[in-house]
Amino acid sequence: MPKVLISDKMSPLAAQIFRERGVEVDEITGKTPDELKAIIGEYDGLAIRSSTKVTKDILAAATNLKVIGRAGIGVDNVDIPAASAAGVVVMNTPFGNSITTAEHAIALMFALARQLPEANAQTQAGTWPKNGFMGVEVTGKTLGLIGAGNIGSIVADRALGLKMKVVAYDPFLSPDRAVELGIEKVELDQLLARADFITLHTPLTDQTRNILSAENLARTKKGVRIINCARGGLIDEAALKELLDSGHIAGAALDVFVTEPAKEHPLFGTPNFVATPHLGASTNEAQVNVALQVAEQMADYLVSGGVTNALNMPSLSADEAPRIRPYMALAERLGSLVGQLSRDAAPRISIHLEGAAAELNPKPIVSAVLAGYLRVHSDTVNMVNAPFLAKERGMEVREVRTEREGDYHTLVRVSVKTEAGERSVAGTLFGNEAPRVVELFGIKVEADLAGHMLYVVNEDAPGFIGRIGTTLGEAGVNIGTFHLGRRAAGGEAVLLLSVDEPVTSDLIAKVRALPGVKTVMALRF
Repeated sequence: MPKVLISDKMSPLAAQIFRERGVEVDEITGKTPDELKAIIGEYDGLAIRSSTKVTKDILAAATNLKVIGRAGIGVDNVDIPAASAAGVVVMNTPFGNSITTAEHAIALMFALARQLPEANAQTQAGTWPKNGFMGVEVTGKTLGLIGAGNIGSIVADRALGLKMKVVAYDPFLSPDRAVELGIEKVELDQLLARADFITLHTPLTDQTRNILSAENLARTKKGVRIINCARGGLIDEAALKELLDSGHIAGAALDVFVTEPAKEHPLFGTPNFVATPHLGASTNEAQVNVALQVAEQMADYLVSGGVTNALNMPSLSADEAPRIRPYMALAERLGSLVGQLSRDAAPRISIHLEGAAAELNPKPIVSAVLAGYLRVHSDTVNMVNAPFLAKERGMEVREVRTEREGDYHTLVRVSVKTEAGERSVAGTLFGNEAPRVVELFGIKVEADLAGHMLYVVNEDAPGFIGRIGTTLGEAGVNIGTFHLGRRAAGGEAVLLLSVDEPVTSDLIAKVRALPGVKTVMALRF
């Protein structure tokens, strides 16, 4: 039974979901990094919120860990490259708190428009400052979205309901999607010049860091009001302070900061500045939603192999997994076969999917090929870290799909470019389940790939089959299956034998000494 550790406080429904799905779970929160390192080795999964920091040291101690689930969107507290290198899937729950975060952004917009926090404080202090605050309406104003993904699109919907005009800067927003949302796609310069309110809804990446830099903030429309419920680091906070003080920016509301917890900050106390302590996801509904989602996603992965909302692995639904799993098994064995036969590292690997295979999600199949190929060089490779390792080694990975059927209803072909030239193997599924190789380096041969095998290239000549049978018999090696293919009569032939025990170097030497033998290799699947 898989075992999961919940290391941060979250809804008790998460533990309930794990147990209902057949996963053992421990709820142990508040551990120091050293305390977490001492126990993490016994767990297959780690469910976290924002408190637990999953560092390279933690991952090094997590010898059985297969999946990390973040109940929430941000994964700043997880070393994703180190997790990928260790073969650990990292998941988040990008939709569980979307409405909550969007509503918080709208609430902060209203707080800025009507100066609600300051009016509240002065009223409760007994000053009744009725003439001290003059707000602005949001109706008819232009809202600029930086980021129009899941949360940004919800904000846009709410803003349109408030009769605002909405413009959006998002390189990934298609024109069709903008029309569907009822918003106008613009470049960042246009947004800065036109927006009366700007709200950010983008992750923190190298491309988005300081997207509202001092230079960009200075180019905003005078009197703009800025809201950030996304990530600290998207705004130059020092420049924001200067422009608030000068009056160029009429107001700003931040729920996130570069350094958190932000117990002291130069912006604190600035007129027309509103701050909340990272409350974007803090509603009862959101906390329950993300806890349920992370438990469901992790349980699906540990029990059935389904992958949802992973940040370092292709998605594969629990319903899709059973259908695609035989193809992944075939792909992994073909990758292993070509890796064992070619031996030297390839600068390029091509995966060609034909027929039924071309209709499936190709990413898991490609990852399986890479895992099989690279495992020849390292036994720590799996489907999670294989693409990462291939990229690290500078391998070019090509993917080709052909929906028409050829000689087989489905075919997976794996080709690698080596110093000796192009090497290609192909396989299919028999009965939609059993993986079988059908071509080796251009030679037709049908064989199961399993257990210990002997690969022989020889000159096609009478008596060879008898000689190799005798050689194996004298060595006390029992033949399980025997598969033979050849280019033409009297030409080059390929022999694949499965045997009941590991192939020794002595046996390889004896087979190599047989007349007509060109190549002998031991294979293992």
